[in-house]
Amino acid sequence: MIYKFKSKAAGDLIFLPDTARQVLSILGKPDAAQGIIEPAAMAAAVQALQAAVAQAEQAHAQAADEARARGEKPPPKPTVALRQRVQPFIAMLERCERAQQPIVWGV
Repeated sequence: MIYKFKSKAAGDLIFLPDTARQVLSILGKPDAAQGIIEPAAMAAAVQALQAAVAQAEQAHAQAADEARARGEKPPPKPTVALRQRVQPFIAMLERCERAQQPIVWGV
């Protein structure tokens, strides 16, 4: 199922299932067919996504350092990093928070 995030304050944002589930998991939301993010929760959602990005980048850097220490080739960077995947959603959250409009999906 493709997830389509909608709001009156921003254009629609479409995620493939794996990415949507990952984002919703980071936000502590179930990967239900329908849902809502209220404006009051958006600042915390942005912080959670930014923390997840930092953690993913730190984990990759640590794995690369450990591989180099063992004399091995470091693991390749992901083709599309989490930072790139969540940036449009962070922008949507920030815009919707300013406009005090919820983000919904599946409705």
